[in-house]
Amino acid sequence: MTSAAPLKPSRILAPEIPVLVLGTRRAVWLTADGEIDTLDLRAAQRRARDEAPLVAHGRAVARRLELRDLRAFDALELFAFTCPGQFCLPTPRGLMMALGLGRAGSLEDQAMGLADSVPVLLDRIQRQATPILAELAQLMAAGDWPWGPAVLAALGAAPLPGRPRRLSGLDIWSRLPEWEEAGPVEPPSHYPVDPADARGRLAELVQGRARHDASSANGAPAAEARPQQADYASAVSAAFAPKAAPDEPNLVLAEAGTGVGKTLGYLAPASLWAERNGGPVWVSTFTRNLQTQIDGELDRLYPDPRLKAERVVLRKGRENYLCLLNFEEAAQTVLGNPANAVGLGLMARWAMATKDGALVGGDFPGWLVDLIGRAQSLGLADRRGECIYSACPHYSRCFIEHSIRRARRADIVVANHALVLVQAALGGLDDATVPTRYVFDEGHHLFEAADSAFSAQLSGLSAADLRRWILGAEGGAGRARGMRRRYEDLVAGDDAATDDLQAILVSAAVLPGDGWLHRLAEGEPRHPIEKFLALVRQQVLARAQRPEANYDLETERQPAIEGLAEAALEADQALAGLEAPILRLVKYLAKRLDEEAEELDTAVRTRIEAAIRSLERRAVITLAAWRAMLKDLPQATPEGMVDWLSISRQDGREVDVGLHRHWIDPTEPFAKAVVTPAHGVVVTSATLTDGTGDAGVDWQAAEARTGAVHVAAPAIRARVPSPFDYANQTRCLVVTDVRKDDLDQVAAAYRELFLAAGGGGLGLFTAISRLKAVRERILAPLDDAGIELLSQHVDPVDVGTLIDIFRAEEDACLLGTDAVRDGVDVPGRSLRLIVFDRVPWPRPDILHKARRQDFGSRGYDDMLTRLKLRQAFGRLIRRAGDQGVFVLLDPMMPSRLYGAFPEGVDIRRVGLKEAVEETKYFLRPEAE
Repeated sequence: MTSAAPLKPSRILAPEIPVLVLGTRRAVWLTADGEIDTLDLRAAQRRARDEAPLVAHGRAVARRLELRDLRAFDALELFAFTCPGQFCLPTPRGLMMALGLGRAGSLEDQAMGLADSVPVLLDRIQRQATPILAELAQLMAAGDWPWGPAVLAALGAAPLPGRPRRLSGLDIWSRLPEWEEAGPVEPPSHYPVDPADARGRLAELVQGRARHDASSANGAPAAEARPQQADYASAVSAAFAPKAAPDEPNLVLAEAGTGVGKTLGYLAPASLWAERNGGPVWVSTFTRNLQTQIDGELDRLYPDPRLKAERVVLRKGRENYLCLLNFEEAAQTVLGNPANAVGLGLMARWAMATKDGALVGGDFPGWLVDLIGRAQSLGLADRRGECIYSACPHYSRCFIEHSIRRARRADIVVANHALVLVQAALGGLDDATVPTRYVFDEGHHLFEAADSAFSAQLSGLSAADLRRWILGAEGGAGRARGMRRRYEDLVAGDDAATDDLQAILVSAAVLPGDGWLHRLAEGEPRHPIEKFLALVRQQVLARAQRPEANYDLETERQPAIEGLAEAALEADQALAGLEAPILRLVKYLAKRLDEEAEELDTAVRTRIEAAIRSLERRAVITLAAWRAMLKDLPQATPEGMVDWLSISRQDGREVDVGLHRHWIDPTEPFAKAVVTPAHGVVVTSATLTDGTGDAGVDWQAAEARTGAVHVAAPAIRARVPSPFDYANQTRCLVVTDVRKDDLDQVAAAYRELFLAAGGGGLGLFTAISRLKAVRERILAPLDDAGIELLSQHVDPVDVGTLIDIFRAEEDACLLGTDAVRDGVDVPGRSLRLIVFDRVPWPRPDILHKARRQDFGSRGYDDMLTRLKLRQAFGRLIRRAGDQGVFVLLDPMMPSRLYGAFPEGVDIRRVGLKEAVEETKYFLRPEAE
């Protein structure tokens, strides 16, 4: 045991508590007296069980120590209370950086830094003191919050004398600003954006970025000069020309190599068009990470936060926002169970500080979900479409409605593919307005986004979800509001409509209820839907090659086992009994809008319109798709579609059973619903075209994957090469002597390559099981070398937070799968090595088989694989000074896939020994 430096003094006396920081295989315990003890994890477990230490991310610490419950002072909870909505990595080092306490290296330094964070946070709380904050702290202290006494002392408040009797502090719904209705928005004009003007606006943005970077306190490099960026901005400006024919939008397919700076490149003409024409441009991304990045880039265009709030809006699906009515109902439970006040108190602090109320991305810390649980965080969103709109007492303060109204008058709306495409599939946006100009960034993902949006699935989970949407929480459990509560007052006074509402509630009993999965497994299904699903399950298990496997199972629907076709027809008739009163209710509500047009006030009209949209989206469209699949089951699948049966499994456990229908080419409905009605569309990515080496074939692949082949007018093609010198900045190695099916060999390769690079490695895997097996084998040797290993699917934080930690820790390594490959943007030395476990061939499932036949056999597989490799390689070099090595551990890598890599890159086939030596020499020549 050794003595540590004394803690920094504070005006507020911090509680005298020990500090616990975990490494990979050891822990550091800092006593309240300032003594440091180094422990193994088992000893740390025993000590943490006996005392309540100060930690960062208590849930993660408890899992690492294999403790079911850990009584601890979590510094992240104190940070969330003190600095709501502010960025912080959920680690001791992250907390220190967020508070300006320096950057710790060793576990001992981290422990002392964590101890120093407490007085700093308590000092800040003292400076924030208000009566409302004190009342909130009193509620949380009454819930046995470990920080309660210290926070109350900092605020100069006394604990509550008994149980809470009112919700002061939690009543955020009464303190948020209200929005006001405005008049209708005029349609935009049609003035074009000249290429020269686009270049001029781009120059302004780049200069603004340079000023921003030069004045930033985080050491960000100044904006780099990119002449290709101006060429790109000029090319995409063609999408902002006036539309010449009704069904011929100005469609631009623009491939911009990594480093071109396409975000500012398309924002230049987009912002000009919006200003000149008084209409919004919708910028859509696939990943939330890019959505946040674009929002940050727009600070250059609108440096005044108030002006930016008017001109820029981030839009996400309704299920991504905090629902104030859900929050109020959850808050009411505090009076009966004060322990609920802790999590809800932290949510209240964030809700009063947030920019837009979005629970996914933005300023909501992903780690808070793990600290307080999903029920008190993500579970407070309207995830099942149960909104009661203007009947809600908090409607005028609603985060979602505020976002919708701001978007009507914004210049730039930053959305995501899922929102844009799902809304198109269901018939328009929440406010029934349709944008005329789109920019689809990460355009290489449009195919899979459209595939998800325009597909149908009749499964136990989806049917049970519809039942819950109709009936609400049955048995008095939960907050879910059923149709009776949402629509009863809208049909009051009309006997026929009231009868229809009651008929819907009665008919919903045909849908699977609680325990449906157990009943299927036991052979005791109820009602026609469950009986149909039981036979689906039987057919899948009968025909699966390995029914005992832990992964998902699937089989073709034809030829059907005995009784399946008849069960499908019975299920169809049961759904018809539910569909009929829903259609009559929709007709009645539409009739009210027409016949009572002069009498209905705005709030009631809004509610009726919203009710019609909800019924059509959640029930009418869904039921029509389900019934179509059931009626088609005895015969051939409609042309252009593919159907199959499946059992979904999670960790080896069955979770769903269903019938699926997908378009073979989902860009066909995408082009019809989104592109053709628009006036101008930009589809852009660093990887739009294929890498065959034949320009014509490459562009044909781009047009097929984006839906351009289904648009009447030909797309404008633009390709701007990367400014990076890949030949000198990168090395690309294919390892030929590692057996990819031998995980001991694969793990040894990862270990030696990561050690050779000294960290900064991203390990990509084609299967979660392979990732976990490799992690287990390399964790200890990397720890011995002082290299932290982060792992998706293992570490208890979301992917975005993992990437943030990886970015901040220059010598850490990260293991991940597809979500990491697509979401990483890590410039500099934090990412200097990428190791791919094997060639990422597409999974040969039923859907892929149908598309392979339609799109071109082996060439289709090659195209998809080259795309994944191009995306992975594109993560390596993010700015001019970067260097990196890309390694593929697959001796079966065919040379026809080499087109996935940039021109000039020398792809060498080497043994592991040479790959390790080359990696070390290229990335760490000083170590030679």
